[in-house]
Amino acid sequence: MSWFWFYLPLHLLLTAYLCHSIKAPTTSSQQSFKTDLFNFYHSLILADGKETTVHLLKDIPKRYYFVLEEGRALAPFTIIVTPCDVPIEWSILVHKAAANFLGKAARGDRDTQEFSKSQKAPSMVSTIFNYKGNSVETYMGMSSHSALYMLEFLSTERDTHITVYLTTDASGHLYPELPMDPRIDVIGIGHTTVTLTWKHSPSVLQHRENIQYCLLVNEKHNYKSLCAAETAIRSSGMKLPPTLSLSLSPYLLEPQQVMILSNSELSIINKASSGEVRQICMGTKNTYTVPNLSPSTQYYFDVFVVNLLTNASAAYTGTFARTLEEPEPKVMELKDGKVIQVVLDGKKQKFYSLQYQARHRKIQFIFQLCRGQVRVHITKNGKTVALENISGLRYFSLKGKLLDTYLVQLRSPEESNSSVKVQVSPHFHKPLFPLLPESLKIKSFSKLRTCNSVTIAWLGTQEESKYCVYKKRIEEDQVWMELRSVDRCSGPESRHKSEKVLCKYFYDINLQRAVTTETIKGLDAGTLYLFDVYLFGPSGIPVRYHSKVVKTRKKC
Repeated sequence: MSWFWFYLPLHLLLTAYLCHSIKAPTTSSQQSFKTDLFNFYHSLILADGKETTVHLLKDIPKRYYFVLEEGRALAPFTIIVTPCDVPIEWSILVHKAAANFLGKAARGDRDTQEFSKSQKAPSMVSTIFNYKGNSVETYMGMSSHSALYMLEFLSTERDTHITVYLTTDASGHLYPELPMDPRIDVIGIGHTTVTLTWKHSPSVLQHRENIQYCLLVNEKHNYKSLCAAETAIRSSGMKLPPTLSLSLSPYLLEPQQVMILSNSELSIINKASSGEVRQICMGTKNTYTVPNLSPSTQYYFDVFVVNLLTNASAAYTGTFARTLEEPEPKVMELKDGKVIQVVLDGKKQKFYSLQYQARHRKIQFIFQLCRGQVRVHITKNGKTVALENISGLRYFSLKGKLLDTYLVQLRSPEESNSSVKVQVSPHFHKPLFPLLPESLKIKSFSKLRTCNSVTIAWLGTQEESKYCVYKKRIEEDQVWMELRSVDRCSGPESRHKSEKVLCKYFYDINLQRAVTTETIKGLDAGTLYLFDVYLFGPSGIPVRYHSKVVKTRKKC
């Protein structure tokens, strides 16, 4: 019989004892003891040496318990509780009477039968620890096999989840260790950058290949744990797979996320309505410069040291910093009818300011995007009159008073170089650019392709204009770069003479018929060609249609 009790699972022992005890009359103390055992039975056994995720419903307590293995009279144990959202209440209780019964039953002692018959079991439950808050809290104590421990968790604000880690192994290190000084130091602040440094984790020095640092950047507040940060990202409206960026698991990104991988650093930007949340993993480097920040903005920085094998993490003490104010840009004066080209360096000169004092009540700003992306902000006497990202050719016709002051601010939203041509003139001034068709796209006809010719078409206008067609032979791996690097403001003068195909004039009063086609012959079979069409107006300044890539047939 003793071996039977030894192998019987813990929760079955509790059930057997409870059912047996109900048959006999009980005193009030005995009834209390049975109630406690019933509560233990409806709790869960906490795994030793593993991190457990616990889901809590509002105002409903949840209980877990654990006992030590046989033969360990006195041993240290550690419990780490990490709230992942709102503050919670949790406590550790010890129930000595129940564990006495369980310990004897497991050993098969004769006293067990006498204990069951007598039903004399004083209920000795005491609370040895309690805590309320949302910080990561660690409890270290000494446990006896003659005591049954219970953990009780409660959330009074809303449904939430937490993680719980129990270990009785003093040498076990599921979580990476933090240094004696876990603070993050800010050692440099710029207009768009902040440089951070922190002391190395002892775990990095011991297990470099399995440990890495990850940084979280946001504009709201610091996070006390990694699971708290992930919960906040999800609550902002994004579906974030568990520990996506920090464990480098092969999950697909959501549409609101942008992944950047460069120089062995993984950066994931989560686009939320409340702002950006950036996660950057940089291996074992303990100094990092955060790029692409906004000037005069306060940011919060959290560093996590992550064990890639267990996915467990420890948080450094977060910090914050405010980037420097943007310097006042140099202002260039605009003159009537004069065209200037502005080049914006995405890394250095990301903005540019132009000023114009009106000499007429009606004026017109013209912008021709040459390359990249440019955001235009026009103010009149300090008030915004236009704000948008421009593409192609864009006109802004404005009304005001004589001597009104207009300020044009140009900004590049990306790191690569951008350029734009700008002209301002009275509304009645002769137009600089030609009249444009409804679309600047070039169409090709697949059925008309042969091994040595292709047929293309484009729209014209009601105004007689000159159109020139150019072609360029390219390779498969050059397509993306050719299309991306096109300078839409450059004219045929930048092209090699051998690339010119033809020039022609045409127009049609009926816009429905203002379309022309051209068959380009003398091409090589199975070859990619880049075709461009340039439209010239009265001023002679060209407008370039969108480039078209067409491949001739391989066999005919």
